[in-house]
Amino acid sequence: MIGLLVGRFQPFHLGHLDAVKFALSRVDKLLIGVGSSNKFNEKRNPFTADERKQMIESSLDETTLEKIKIYYIPDVNDHERWTYQIDEIVPKYDMVFSNDEFTHTLFGKRGITVVSVPLKQREILSGTDIRAKIRDDQDWSELVPEGTKKVLLKINAKERLTNL
Repeated sequence: MIGLLVGRFQPFHLGHLDAVKFALSRVDKLLIGVGSSNKFNEKRNPFTADERKQMIESSLDETTLEKIKIYYIPDVNDHERWTYQIDEIVPKYDMVFSNDEFTHTLFGKRGITVVSVPLKQREILSGTDIRAKIRDDQDWSELVPEGTKKVLLKINAKERLTNL
């Protein structure tokens, strides 16, 4: 069975890592869609799709990497078309993993099974909050996997976030 998990991963944090593990406990292969892939250098989307892909890949072990494939999903500004656009980019999948109500609705209208992902420490594992902590020089490194931390340091995320 093949699953699909779409997220912005701005940045890829421990909650996202748990979502990947949860999805892989229910499917054999997982397609990961890096959403808003055409957006970067913006306050809400500061990291490029390639940087986010690096964060994901460097945060997963070899066994997990063999079970996933990453795709770029650009924004289309047409909600009704969005799920069909995804189908043009990724191979066929059996179910979608998401906590987003809108995603549930859009895929549900098409008869596609959508599975909710248990949220891990949502009050602290938020991309918005992690970006603010990086920008404001607060402790953030315990909120992301080691691979993400290395990518964020390599690209000087603090400077980028400060300048946006």
